Amino acid sequence: MEFTVRQIEETDLERIIYWRMLPEVTAYMNTNPKLTLEGQKKWLASLKNKDTVKYWMVEVDGRPAGIINLADIDYEKKNTSWGYYIGETGLRSMDLAISLELSLYDYVFGTMGLEEIHGEVFSINKGVVKLHKLCGCRVEKIVEGEVEKEGV
Repeated sequence: MEFTVRQIEETDLERIIYWRMLPEVTAYMNTNPKLTLEGQKKWLASLKNKDTVKYWMVEVDGRPAGIINLADIDYEKKNTSWGYYIGETGLRSMDLAISLELSLYDYVFGTMGLEEIHGEVFSINKGVVKLHKLCGCRVEKIVEGEVEKEGV
């Protein structure tokens, strides 16, 4: 398995809409969006004017697999937050998850020169909590009742 990342292109948007609205993806996200192609085109265009976010398409063996991103990049405070999801079910693996996470840390700390990276994980996503700990992260705090979805 070899992965690469690249800039998101307009031709990726329909695939991203499909992935992001998958129940097994949205279950672990803060929102259950109702995305449209027009809305995604505006979102992609808005990224060009922002230096506080970065989004990439993850490809596995040359096949689009998911999205990884940095958000809230603060060059002065030297920190950022991050997230990712793999939308292609057949391409999900622990090897990919570990490789993505460690490579992102290399990029954030080595290339960008930042000193902190933060992530939010739903406590029900025990596998990802375990993965992050395996990659050297620690639970800094647990917040309850922060996200409301579908009235719950």
